[in-house]
Amino acid sequence: MLKYFIYCRKSTEEEERQILSIEAQLAELRDFAKQNNLFIVKEFTESKTAKEPGRPIFNEMLGEIEKGNASGILAWNPDRLARNSIDGGQIIYLVDTGKITSLKFPTFWFEPTPQGKFMLSVAFGQAKYYTDNLRENILRGIRQKIRRGELSAKAPLGYFNEPRLRTIEPDKKTFNKVKEILRAFATGDYTLSQIQDKMFSLGLVGKEGNPLHLSTIQGILKNPFYYGMFLYRGELHQGSHKPMISKKLFDKMQEALILNGKPRKKRGPKNFQFLNFAVCGECGYTITAERKIKKSGRKYHYYHCTFKSKTQKCSQRSFLREEAFAEQIKNTCQKVSLSNQDTEKVLAELEKDELKAKEETEIIVRNLKRELLEIEAKLEKLLDVYLNEVISTEEYTFRKQKILTRKLELQEKIRDFEEKGLSWLEPAREFVLKLNYAEKLRNSDNFSEMKTFLKNIGSNHILQNQKLIFSFKFPFNLAAEPRSGEAETLTYPKVWTQAESNCHLRNLPA
Repeated sequence: MLKYFIYCRKSTEEEERQILSIEAQLAELRDFAKQNNLFIVKEFTESKTAKEPGRPIFNEMLGEIEKGNASGILAWNPDRLARNSIDGGQIIYLVDTGKITSLKFPTFWFEPTPQGKFMLSVAFGQAKYYTDNLRENILRGIRQKIRRGELSAKAPLGYFNEPRLRTIEPDKKTFNKVKEILRAFATGDYTLSQIQDKMFSLGLVGKEGNPLHLSTIQGILKNPFYYGMFLYRGELHQGSHKPMISKKLFDKMQEALILNGKPRKKRGPKNFQFLNFAVCGECGYTITAERKIKKSGRKYHYYHCTFKSKTQKCSQRSFLREEAFAEQIKNTCQKVSLSNQDTEKVLAELEKDELKAKEETEIIVRNLKRELLEIEAKLEKLLDVYLNEVISTEEYTFRKQKILTRKLELQEKIRDFEEKGLSWLEPAREFVLKLNYAEKLRNSDNFSEMKTFLKNIGSNHILQNQKLIFSFKFPFNLAAEPRSGEAETLTYPKVWTQAESNCHLRNLPA
């Protein structure tokens, strides 16, 4: 009697829709076998796509057939056996060599004749065509979504996949939490491990409630999706989703990531107030600290060069006491300090200037929008050149990314002007308030905050001959510059006339 194997397969895609597929096939095939008096010796089932060769259960069944343990196969349809040319060719070859003498399908007729083998080849070809065509349709749909600015993938943390519209929308529960994390990391004050702890404390965890892996967090911090773009097959595309952060903040995050990758210097004891603040003005090595105990039992902290240079001998042998260092830091804060009374005056002048500046803002916005239209025209021309095969894919991708980056910058500037009214006004107010904050700091003993404040507003912190040399960043350098014949500790209104202050404030970085 002819022996048959039952073979049932379901695809791994769309798991929920096909969860009963194998059971249904088995029930139908068993009934079919009884009705046609087929002798079934074994049943083979597997959940694996047939688009590509390499199904282990299918190969096991063919191995059993080659051994002569059966010479017939019962399946629901030829596409259950093969959707690719290699597996289909194996079945036909086994029919040609007489290893398979019978193929039974409730939905398809087959006999081991030239006509039957031809029809089987056609059935396998149709199954492959359906698979290939389906793939093309899916890719076409993905390309269309990309043109609309929609990412066809799982939503990143802080967003969710909207099933009805098939878009990616902000998740009310996590959007602001992730935004807080990104802003915190951009400050450069957090390591990846510290961000991991902060995310865990906010409830941003993995599937099982464990902290997210550092590699996952790093992927989040590098994801351009958060500033309105997304990557698809290595190419950057503009998204239609709501951005979480600006491109400027994203760039700061990338700088912080680079700094995180560098080996960190060991921190000294916490009771040394001004470690990691200044470098030696002669050899450029970090200033270190040490504690000395006098015979009286009193403890003093001193700061000096680490003397680590092997190429030059440092002559900075004098030690600076912490109290003297603290006094110099207070004096540095005083150079950019602004009293409460003067702060109120400057803020009042800024408000008066606002109406006049609005007219200028409208002109700027019109110019930005004109440039934006030119950028979009450039993108269209670039695409035409690429489609006409004038330039390579690599060159097209490079140029497109460069143009898209500029387009995003313009859109952010326009949005800033339209939403805030005046892009310079808020930074100007913030600058004035920082000057007032310097005044409050110098009247306190919060040296930790002073050190952080000075790091943010200056660079090249040098200690030479027991003196702190400090370079202020723009615009704090303008506030700190004394006028000729006047004392160094001039107050803000004396540093700039009103006309000068308005000019400088409008040129503050946004």
